[in-house]
Amino acid sequence: MGAVYASDPPQATPSRAQASQVVQQVVQQQLKALATQDALQAFALADNDMRTQFGTADAFLATVREQYPMLMHPASVLFLKPETDGTIALQKVRMSDEDGAAWTLTYLLNRQHDNQWRISGCVVTPEGRQIVT
Repeated sequence: MGAVYASDPPQATPSRAQASQVVQQVVQQQLKALATQDALQAFALADNDMRTQFGTADAFLATVREQYPMLMHPASVLFLKPETDGTIALQKVRMSDEDGAAWTLTYLLNRQHDNQWRISGCVVTPEGRQIVT
């Protein structure tokens, strides 16, 4: 493999390291949107299947608020290194809620046709039990 020079054209496909960084940013953006109750922004980061499932941004936010309140105002958040093959990714997040309970979130993201990463699901695991969204 030859040397890469500043004048070389940019790669069309992001590297795995770049993809991992973007995947983490997408999840961070959604958690920030949930914390500020920005339903439109949180919903925009979901993939088409998830948006179809919930129908509206308000329905999405209402479901998260009711069933997954730990996502709304976590006391602490720790992002683990995402895993990706370039088309799908898993982003694990450890968090604690305001009551001190610990949770592990496993986000599934898919790279869309426009190369944007979108969230297609999240598994919330509290103290060894699983709640699938």
